[in-house]
Amino acid sequence: MVSVDLTAVHTFVAAVDAGQFQEAAANLSITPQAVSKRIAVLEKDLGVQLFSRTARGARLTIDGQAFLPYARALLQAEERAAASVRPGRRALRVDVIGRRLSLAGLLRDFHRAYPETDLDVVTLFDSCTAIAAVRSGTIDATFRAVTMPGRQLPDGVEATPVFDEPLHLFTGPAHEFAAARAIAPAQLAGRRIWMPGNMPGTEWAAYYDELAATFGLTIDSVGPNFGIEPLLDTIADSSTLATFVSERTPLVWPAGHDLRRIPLHDPTPVYPHSLIWRTDNPHPALTALRNHLTSTYPGRPDNGVWTPKWAQCA
Repeated sequence: MVSVDLTAVHTFVAAVDAGQFQEAAANLSITPQAVSKRIAVLEKDLGVQLFSRTARGARLTIDGQAFLPYARALLQAEERAAASVRPGRRALRVDVIGRRLSLAGLLRDFHRAYPETDLDVVTLFDSCTAIAAVRSGTIDATFRAVTMPGRQLPDGVEATPVFDEPLHLFTGPAHEFAAARAIAPAQLAGRRIWMPGNMPGTEWAAYYDELAATFGLTIDSVGPNFGIEPLLDTIADSSTLATFVSERTPLVWPAGHDLRRIPLHDPTPVYPHSLIWRTDNPHPALTALRNHLTSTYPGRPDNGVWTPKWAQCA
C-alpha cells in the first residue's frame, strides 16, 4: 500500500497548473528547491517519474498524466473532509426522544426560521446516553428533562429550559372522565393510568413516578409496548384505562375510536423540556438554536403548574 504526503500532492498539482517549478514556488510562497524536493519525495513514494526535466522546464511524463486526475481528486476529498467538520459547515447534530413528538416540532420551527442551517436529527434512548453523547461530542445538543433525581450534569455541560409542555388525559368514550372539559390531577387519585412505554431508569419514568406519588394515582407500565396504535386501540375500548399524552403530541386515530383529550388544570402538570449542550461547543448554529429557543420560551409561571421537585431548579 502506497502512502503519499498530501502536501507533496498539492505541490505537484500547483506545479502542473503553473507550468514551471519557479512559478509554482512563488504561488506556494516557498523556494523552487522546496518544490523540487517535495516532488522528488512524491516520485520516490510512488516509484515513478512524474516530470521529465528539460532546458525549458518540466513536462509531465505518461505516469504524471495518469496520476494528475487522482491527485486533484485527493485534494478535493481533503477539502470536503475538512469542510465536513468545520464549525458552521457541518450539520448541527441534535437528539430528540422521538421524531413524532413536540420536540421535533421545535426543531422544525427553528429550521423554518433558519433554513440555511443543516440539521442532523437523531433519537437516543435515555438521558444518560444523550448527555454522555453531548459530553463526548458525538452530538451537539439534546432535548431532555433537566436531570434525574440525585444526578447532576457533568462539568462543562449546561441546560436551559426551553419548553414546558402541558399534559392531557387521554381516554376512550366510555371512560368516566370522557365528557369532562378539564379535570384536576387530584381527581385521578386511585385511578389507573396505563403507560406501557414507561421504562425504569428513564427521565420520563421518573417524571411520571413523582406525578403519581404527588396526586395519588397509579402509573401502570405492565404489558408489552407495541407502539402508539395498539395503545390507542386499547384505550378506545376501555371504560377504566386512560393514559397521558402531551398537549402538542400529534396523534391520528380511526374515527370510530372517538378518543378524548382532556386538559389537566389546578395545577397543570407540565413536562419540563430543556436544551442540554457543551459550553465549549463552537458550532455557530448551536448558538442560533439556543437564542431561538430561549427567545420564544415564555418562562415558567410561579403558580398554576406542576413539575417534579428535581426539575424546579431549571
